[in-house]
Amino acid sequence: MHMADALLSPAVGGTMWAASAATVAYCSTKVRQSLDDRKIPLMGVLAAFVFAAQMINFTIPATGSSGHLGGGLILAILLGAPAAFLAIASVLTVQALFFADGGLLALGCNIFNLGIFPCFIAYPLIYKKIVGDHPTSGRLLTGSLIAAIAGLQMGAFGVVLETTLSGISELPFSSFVIMMQPIHLAIGIVEGLVTAGVISFIWQARPEILEKAAADRPIGALPIGKVLIGLAMVTIFTGGILSWYASEHPDGLEWSMFKVSGQEELEATNGLHHSLEIIQEKTAFLPDYNFKDTAEGDSGRLGTSASGLVGGLLVMLMGIAIGLVLKKRGVVGHDHPHPHPHV
Repeated sequence: MHMADALLSPAVGGTMWAASAATVAYCSTKVRQSLDDRKIPLMGVLAAFVFAAQMINFTIPATGSSGHLGGGLILAILLGAPAAFLAIASVLTVQALFFADGGLLALGCNIFNLGIFPCFIAYPLIYKKIVGDHPTSGRLLTGSLIAAIAGLQMGAFGVVLETTLSGISELPFSSFVIMMQPIHLAIGIVEGLVTAGVISFIWQARPEILEKAAADRPIGALPIGKVLIGLAMVTIFTGGILSWYASEHPDGLEWSMFKVSGQEELEATNGLHHSLEIIQEKTAFLPDYNFKDTAEGDSGRLGTSASGLVGGLLVMLMGIAIGLVLKKRGVVGHDHPHPHPHV
């Protein structure tokens, strides 16, 4: 569900950039209050895991389409909404800059659609209400499934609205939404099941992680080494090997566009689009998760593995770097408290 620049007008793209940037600033302030030495590596490893998971497109039977995880809900459950939003923003930024996955003008929309809806709506208003303070396997499955479906439905509808408001494509609202919502319902069911599986594993290994994330508290002295190692191993396997077997069918957005317009991709329409495309061509050293010089028809498994491993590492380092910067600023703020006025 990564939007391309050709769907967006500069006005809509710029507005969504501003909205996402403002949310990043808000989340940065909130994260400083719950960040500690254990949450920082967890934030980085989970972001890397979501990057690797998004490389795995799974086929939607009888449609000729495919889908992939959004990952925002998993991050919100394990990190809390503010840290999760920063993590998913890191994933999408790395994808756009270095892998040409999603446009640069569309980056604000992609962060908003894949971050705001699962982290700040589906997680607190659906998942937490269903799971409650005393999780069970049944509640985790039900909450994950319903919240994932709802978050993805809102994200898909956001894509339709942003495209329609831009008014630069020949994608009519009614036809586009009729295609987008059902296919993302199917994708949401798969995401919900995967989310339930991941969360159940963490719940059984270290249930305190979920409790502290829900309360937006630091992890403290909780030992999470085994969880980090387990997630890192799954990330390496997923990005380095499992990505070879990703579906080659168009994803839900591309499939919907093809059904409506006969094209999976639209041509850029103005100078800004072309300028951003040139920039992206220069920054993306592994476009489409493969080497630039890969011959047509080549399976490109080496390039795919390199993309999964390098991308996961970049996202992990970015997540850790964000955590360290925010933690340092938080410490500085505490070292110099404002004096209380005398009464």
